[in-house]
Amino acid sequence: MRILGIETSCDETAAAVVEGPGEGPWRLRSNIVASQVAIHREWGGVVPELASRQHVRDICGVVERALADAGLGWEGIDGLAVTQGPGLVGSLLVGVSFAKAAAWARGLPLVGVHHIAGHVESLWLAHGPLPEPAVVLVVSGGHTSLYHVPAAGRSHLMGRTRDDAAGEAYDKVAKLLGLGYPGGPVIDRLAAAGRDDAVDLPVTRLTHPDRNARERDSSFDFSFSGLKTAVLRHVRLRQAALGVAQLPEAEVADLCASFQRVVVRTLLSRTFDAARAVGAKAVGVAGGVSANSRLRADLAARGQSRRLPVFVPPIALATDNAAMIAAAGLRQLARGERADDRLNAVPSLALG
Repeated sequence: MRILGIETSCDETAAAVVEGPGEGPWRLRSNIVASQVAIHREWGGVVPELASRQHVRDICGVVERALADAGLGWEGIDGLAVTQGPGLVGSLLVGVSFAKAAAWARGLPLVGVHHIAGHVESLWLAHGPLPEPAVVLVVSGGHTSLYHVPAAGRSHLMGRTRDDAAGEAYDKVAKLLGLGYPGGPVIDRLAAAGRDDAVDLPVTRLTHPDRNARERDSSFDFSFSGLKTAVLRHVRLRQAALGVAQLPEAEVADLCASFQRVVVRTLLSRTFDAARAVGAKAVGVAGGVSANSRLRADLAARGQSRRLPVFVPPIALATDNAAMIAAAGLRQLARGERADDRLNAVPSLALG
């Protein structure tokens, strides 16, 4: 079965073709992403209206390229999968509208996919079946969520950020330091030249349960707003002490390395604590921040020390892409799921 996946939840217009049985392993036939980073960089972040307009411009060409790279025409597609949410509503509507029109015109089955479920499935797409049960951390600019995955295609929320997502914290710290957008890659690069113990930054300790999460144990939650504030205070103090608007390059590198150390430590400590709590046989990290070099290195080291296999997607499947949406769609279609003409974008869609 060949599925065309479409992803337009934020600022990447993506289409991909994935082939295989519903339970995998799957074959990636094509994976096309049109990034809008250059458009949003001058604004210091994603502008929703600009994002949705660019999706309208790009969607047809991106889908045509995905089909061409897969060596297929529309007659070779057996179904469609599209990101239904969460995300920016204007962006989501472009993908959902295109997918519904294409499915109706070709008489093809259609499923709506949860964006985070797609990130989880990127691990299965890249590596095949993972040992189960697993714990998977999905960490990006918009999400920092921890899931117990007792079996493929099933996810139960164990923890989430109570404020900033980890990738969002990277972007805000980069903006504070005048490093531009997006912040994750540049901080990761500069951190390699700095000392990660140069600045004493706090590790957030959550001492009370989340009042908005009474239905679950919130002891595996995350928080990054305090760390971001600590960086702000440090920068302001150093600027005043030196009488400069821009800190020296060496200090910026040290601050990037120290900030990154705390973020990675926080993410991995919660993840491996959760893995121990549920007796996980594997740990996975997916989402855009999974491309971070320190996170990958420390994840491998912790996995080795705990004698627990760890998995990350290749870089092409780490950031937002449609291949993961197509893979999740294959699994949903195999379960007999189908969307009708009432399928709509849901910007705050819950998983489960």
